[in-house]
Amino acid sequence: MNASFGIDHPLLATRDIDALRERLISLGFNMTAIGKHPWGTSTSLAMFDCCLLEIMGIYDDTLLDEVPAGDFRFGRHVYEHLNIREGVALSALHSTNSVEDAKHAQKAGLAVAGHLDFGRDVILPNGTEGRTKTTLALMPDATFPRLSFFLCQQHRPDLIYVPEWLKHPNTVNGICGVNVVAHEKHHKALKAQLGGLYKGFEVLRGGFQYWTANGVLRVLSADAFEREIAPLTDEIRKEDTPSIVGMDFTTGDLIALMDYITQSEVEHRAVENGVVLTDQSLTANTIMRFFERR
Repeated sequence: MNASFGIDHPLLATRDIDALRERLISLGFNMTAIGKHPWGTSTSLAMFDCCLLEIMGIYDDTLLDEVPAGDFRFGRHVYEHLNIREGVALSALHSTNSVEDAKHAQKAGLAVAGHLDFGRDVILPNGTEGRTKTTLALMPDATFPRLSFFLCQQHRPDLIYVPEWLKHPNTVNGICGVNVVAHEKHHKALKAQLGGLYKGFEVLRGGFQYWTANGVLRVLSADAFEREIAPLTDEIRKEDTPSIVGMDFTTGDLIALMDYITQSEVEHRAVENGVVLTDQSLTANTIMRFFERR
């Protein structure tokens, strides 16, 4: 189970949500139908137990400034990042109490712009109808905008984490980490920021990491990332601002997952107890790794 400030779901912003959704389905993910937010973004999810994979596009750029949280506009933030490149534009941290967790984040030095509440109607597999309620506490980062976070509290988790919806043909069952690329000149500032939220600091060759309530948050220089994980695109390597460019997942059966990867003809290579998809252009500039965990 996830707990406050654990990795919940980085938002993979894409210019073609239909194509990315179909690609993920071909890789064995059980993706939801594309939905719409009132601030102009479209969304599709692969849900796991207390976390998820979310891809996001823009369906109406006239709505980008709707439903602001203070000075922060969710749709506008995603749109502006997509104008630069695809990739993770914003990341959700799990929250069990968005009000108290936001206070803790502020004490740790993060800015909280405001809160958003929204919901959607759902029909459960047994035919029961319900409406979800979600509260977001937005924490934009003016210095490192691609590392902006928001707290995400699900008030009706029974309408979100439904057992039938958590099953994926490829047996992927959760998130176990995110990987940030950051120039070494930014490491000190990032340690100070993340150290206010997490303990368990570990030094890595070319970086460092913190353990969250749901997986590891790893920061690496570009050279270390390419040495340890996979090559980066030129546009990411040239960026000065830190960003999440990798996600790590757990899978219950690596052989079952490999069947889907092979059939989809996506470039990949084996790693210890897992596999990495090496062509990040196919997954919104985000390198995905999978590790077997039964």
